[in-house]
Amino acid sequence: MSWLQREHSRRSALATATGLMAGAALPVSTAPPHGPAGVALTAAGPYANPVIWQDFADIDIIRVDNTYYYSASTMHYSPGAPILRSYDLVNWEFAGHSVPVLDFGPKYDLSGARGYVKGIWASSLAYRPRNRTFYWLGCIEFGTSYVYTAPSVEGPWRRLTAINNAYYDAGLLVDSDDTLYVAYGNTTISVAQLSADGRSQVRAQQVFTAPSSVGTLEGSRFYKINGNYYIFLTRPANGQYILKSTSGPFGPYTMRQVLLNLGGPVSGGGVPHQGGLVQTPGGAWYYMAFVDAYPGGRIPVLAPVSWTSDGWPVVQLVNGAWGASYPSPVVPAPPRQVTPLIGVDTFDGTALKPKWEWNHNPDNTKWSVENGLTLRTATVTNDLYWARNTLTHRIQGPTSTATVQLDHSAMRDGDRAGLALLRDSSAWIGVRRDSGATRVAMVNGLTMDGNWNTTGTGTEVASAPVPSGRIWLRATADIRPGAGRPGTFSYSTDGVNFTRLGPSYTMGNDWRFFMGYRYAIFNYATQALGGSVKVTRFELSTP
Repeated sequence: MSWLQREHSRRSALATATGLMAGAALPVSTAPPHGPAGVALTAAGPYANPVIWQDFADIDIIRVDNTYYYSASTMHYSPGAPILRSYDLVNWEFAGHSVPVLDFGPKYDLSGARGYVKGIWASSLAYRPRNRTFYWLGCIEFGTSYVYTAPSVEGPWRRLTAINNAYYDAGLLVDSDDTLYVAYGNTTISVAQLSADGRSQVRAQQVFTAPSSVGTLEGSRFYKINGNYYIFLTRPANGQYILKSTSGPFGPYTMRQVLLNLGGPVSGGGVPHQGGLVQTPGGAWYYMAFVDAYPGGRIPVLAPVSWTSDGWPVVQLVNGAWGASYPSPVVPAPPRQVTPLIGVDTFDGTALKPKWEWNHNPDNTKWSVENGLTLRTATVTNDLYWARNTLTHRIQGPTSTATVQLDHSAMRDGDRAGLALLRDSSAWIGVRRDSGATRVAMVNGLTMDGNWNTTGTGTEVASAPVPSGRIWLRATADIRPGAGRPGTFSYSTDGVNFTRLGPSYTMGNDWRFFMGYRYAIFNYATQALGGSVKVTRFELSTP
């Protein structure tokens, strides 16, 4: 079965690693949290779900000392596997990416082929105390599995090894004796032991097969808690199960249902599932799951967890459902405030901030950052889905607005530059230069089929002449879960007064592209390379 067929079949039948400090055995606790001697614990007021209204799916979550780290899928976006950081499980910031470049073949460079809905999914993040090193492990296209390591989440991240085994939806455990184990598989769940240096497989064994009454299980997260081994598994897209072994990492395992068809906290969204367990320094447990919430994607929700006397986790519910809010975790006072996920970026310095990801790998000779982002045309095409160096940013829900300030004075005839709502059906507002004249245009009808081939390159539905120089482009997106959610576009020549351009664009909410809509800044040529634009400001704001 092809990768695409398998990926679709995962969920078609239905309408993270080391949760603690990287696999260390910590006691199960249901008592009120308490800090280490001399460490004051604090809690803010109640928090609301989702804790982040942005697209961060296939969650793996760990704690190292008093800091939490969160890894997520990115499919074809580069760099891959973003890492978020938090000190309280509620407020998060971007910290880095585990996979600096998707060097898994030319398709990830948009060179003769494309990697849409492939690449980085359901991977695992862990920390190894012995060598003070972070590990990322993921399987690419049901083939090779890769391990990357770094001394800190900011990097530098480097590939440690490629293992010729398909660790599908892997969960990496650093055991209390420093042994590395991987739980993986779809319905048939296996455990592999890695060599001490993490570069190869020592042994692998099937440990569990899901009963037919349950069906598909995947999304492994692997834990050792109080001497027992647990594999946390999702039934996509409406359930969560856990396997428990009291006899070691290779089992035998018994299974218990954690949740099924549970009401979620996001109106119109799906059942909270997948993700991982994590324990605070004070002993309290939490489950970070995601909710299917298209057109925005899959967004994280957080709930406290208690444990039964015989060692099984129980999600704490509110009126029989995952709560819309809970008391905030009691944690040590954070060392600083985290950087907000929304706000203004003036592209200061000489590098992109980690909130940005390219659509496929960029051509690094065609862009630069120095008090502004310069995008030189990197592709001659009439198809945005083939255009290299399209830079993306997640959309903030439930509604938000992105505004870019664009200097288009160096565009050449045939160039197209602007701001898109990007997914398998897309629309954009941008500057078109033809025969020495420039105009701002709104284009919709950019589409892909279910094999991610382009079926529509877009139709201009509105335009207006604009002078050379600067322009402000704006897109507003409503990504509340459901059909018929609108996106709108406008422009300004002074940065103050904005003019609506074109009709409302209806965003798609099918799940099969997996990633949600993104704001995307693009510049491509339809005739010849050589033109450029400079983005001097990007602002993401909410009402």
